[in-house]
Amino acid sequence: MKDNAVKLRRAGPVTPKVPVSIWVCAGWIVAVVFIGVTAHWVAPYNYLQQAPISRFAPPGTLAGHLFGTDYLGRDVLSNLLIATQTTLMIAFIGSLICAVIGTSLGFLAAHFHGWIDNLIMGFADAMSSVPFIIIALGVLAFFGSSPLLFVFLVGVANWERYARLSRGLVLSANQEGYAEAARIVGVPSLRIYLRHILPNIAGPLIVQLTINFPEIILLESGLSFLGLGIQPPATSLGLMVADGRNYLAIAWWLTALPGLMIVLTTLSISLLGDYLRDRFDARLR
Repeated sequence: MKDNAVKLRRAGPVTPKVPVSIWVCAGWIVAVVFIGVTAHWVAPYNYLQQAPISRFAPPGTLAGHLFGTDYLGRDVLSNLLIATQTTLMIAFIGSLICAVIGTSLGFLAAHFHGWIDNLIMGFADAMSSVPFIIIALGVLAFFGSSPLLFVFLVGVANWERYARLSRGLVLSANQEGYAEAARIVGVPSLRIYLRHILPNIAGPLIVQLTINFPEIILLESGLSFLGLGIQPPATSLGLMVADGRNYLAIAWWLTALPGLMIVLTTLSISLLGDYLRDRFDARLR
């Protein structure tokens, strides 16, 4: 027993094995990112190319159309690739906007304290009390749906989560020795936040990004499904689901395939985000 204990101590800490499900999720995410980058090159057809004589062809029944055709005879696979690229692009840009806005406000709240802290956190509480999709519906219905407004609107969803998280992390980091030592030697506050504190708290913020990313995909898909998001001739996964719902009884693949893409992508990112959270959070370890 003593020899085994000595061997374990010499071997050091045991690195936890990555579950197979996480490898599967990571592989799917890599494949989806590849699609998002190369969709216009790997798509077999122009996603707007119509062939009315070949419409409603089921998957695998028409040569050259692996996933069949839609109600206009367009290739479903080409539409699916371009729609995935559009949805991922919106989700990626929106996630970055959300992270930058929320983290910046969290840093401001932690730095100034007082009424600025109360104002930012109060606004965050107010945003949390109202479902964001209601706010989005009101803004898009009033101002109209434009790509720039839509991306920005999606980008401000859930910023309060970043604000609360970054504020708490900054307040905790300010009590650490490295931040106090930098202040004593006269390092400016902005440099301390950007060069010292931000790299040390980046882990939890990245995990929050992976958790928020699938939510933005679902938000974009929901708004596009309701007709307030991406507008034709552009396409997205939500818009494909909306277009196919009218033909669900005779062409199930028009809704099932983009819906399956949404489910698998959001599920994979969510599971990977939960795994990263468990690895980064010392309390859970």
